Amino acid sequence: MVFRIGNASGFYGDRFDAVREMLTGGGPDGAVDVLTGDYLAELTMLILGRDQLKDPSSGYAKTFLRQMEEGLGLAHDRGVRIVTNAGGLNPAGLADALRVLAAKLGLPTRVAHVEGDRLPAVDGALAANAYLGGAGIAACLAAGANVVVTGRVTDAALVTGPAQWHFGWGPEEYDKLAGAVVAGHVLECGTQATGGNYAFFREHDPALLRRPGFPVAELHEDGSAVITKHPGTGGLVDVGTVTAQLLYETAGARYAGPDVTARLDSVRLTREGPDRVRIDGVRGEAPPPTLKVGLSRLGGFRNEVVFVLTGLDIEEKAALVRGQVEDALAGGRPREVRWELVRTDRPDADTEETASALLRLVVRDPAPEAVGRALTGAAVELALASYPGFHVTAPPGKGAPYGVFESAYVPAADVPHTAVLPDGTRAPVPVPRRTRELAPVPVPDLPEPLPPGPTRRVPLGRITGARSGDKGGDANVGVWVRTDEEWRWLAHALTVERVRELLPETAGVEITRHVLPRLRALNFTFAGILGEGVASQARFDPQAKALGEWLRSRATDIPEGLL
Repeated sequence: MVFRIGNASGFYGDRFDAVREMLTGGGPDGAVDVLTGDYLAELTMLILGRDQLKDPSSGYAKTFLRQMEEGLGLAHDRGVRIVTNAGGLNPAGLADALRVLAAKLGLPTRVAHVEGDRLPAVDGALAANAYLGGAGIAACLAAGANVVVTGRVTDAALVTGPAQWHFGWGPEEYDKLAGAVVAGHVLECGTQATGGNYAFFREHDPALLRRPGFPVAELHEDGSAVITKHPGTGGLVDVGTVTAQLLYETAGARYAGPDVTARLDSVRLTREGPDRVRIDGVRGEAPPPTLKVGLSRLGGFRNEVVFVLTGLDIEEKAALVRGQVEDALAGGRPREVRWELVRTDRPDADTEETASALLRLVVRDPAPEAVGRALTGAAVELALASYPGFHVTAPPGKGAPYGVFESAYVPAADVPHTAVLPDGTRAPVPVPRRTRELAPVPVPDLPEPLPPGPTRRVPLGRITGARSGDKGGDANVGVWVRTDEEWRWLAHALTVERVRELLPETAGVEITRHVLPRLRALNFTFAGILGEGVASQARFDPQAKALGEWLRSRATDIPEGLL
């Protein structure tokens, strides 16, 4: 029997109407059994932590509560259960608010929540949260919950928990659990599985991609699944969109989680029909003995000024104002000062904007004073005393705090994973009886290389797709191709050394290449390229969302037979 799980949110701020769309779409034979919503990212935990400093009763995703003003009734009418991590730092608080809302609406909604992920904060952290698995969610559903609210769980746990409950899987049915993890990873970012942020978007009707529908996973008892979407919705589901999402924010062949370690090198994707991709063959292993813990803390204070340089002598104008600002900061220079000249200008431009370049100055310091008046004064006081055409994109502010995300690991037995059932009973969730330390897999055999032949220098993206993202200070870029012949070329051509040549900003960064032949994919991880993480905004693209697209745009020699 097929068990259908849909997703209605990939991040805090995703499409508000998606809950209603997912609960009312699908028709009589396509309604979902469970609707999930992922609201938490590393940056979100920092935002919620700052919210809770101001109001201890907050700390959860308020958007979800507003969505439930309509969603609770729709879910009740259709018999759909809702599972979400919108509880953030305060799942009990959100559960209580949902009970108040249900009573106001006259609904017999039974609400449960999962807690224990929040650990004592150390070293000045705003919050420390362990990534829990799906067993607590399964216990809540088994106790009759209509809505389950969690704090920090793995994104895939929103699917593994309902699957464990529905199919009755034991904690050591690793292959089945791993299949659910893979399906959960595909669903977690919403429309990224249905054509959003898709490298090959130009091959499809733009109208189709204007409003992608959210994804649905049809799970089977053996752990296999079909990824699809409600009929009549926008977007598309094909092997490429699913491959892209599988590579997003992952690394090697072993994808570890608290329920199971899924082997991404075992995943098999097959097109089953229009907007239907089957996932099967997934193998699983015992989970590691430790849980990942996300530490969110204030890193200091930052400020920035963007100077606009127009017309002639761009480099000389940048040197002049940079020297003037550096002189002004000499008496109290912030700990970190970064300059970046972005050449958006072009010669003989027919608009002032396209004749202009941007000189970006970013400063950081532990003390707010160092990035406040000291910087704004240095910039503003140059208004009549610097380069011709001096102006900035916006008046510099007083500076703002920024956050830092760090990862740590603790023994799973030290985390009090607890399911708080609808009647208030507190049910401890046991830790896995068997565990397995993580270790790299041997590098798989590569296919035979293509025979020598003529090549053409074109952008790498002519034949490759890519998807990139962040994990704390690290980034990954997954690169894949769609035919066996293309794979024969890619597997040998795109080495770590070649990637470093194509992306000069990675000089000095540790790069690791992971080979996934069944997906015809290479996954590259870049250690520390994002500094202290997204909230510190160390790079122009602080979450590495476009790092893969930059790689695709770089020219390389590709065999003419593949073009």
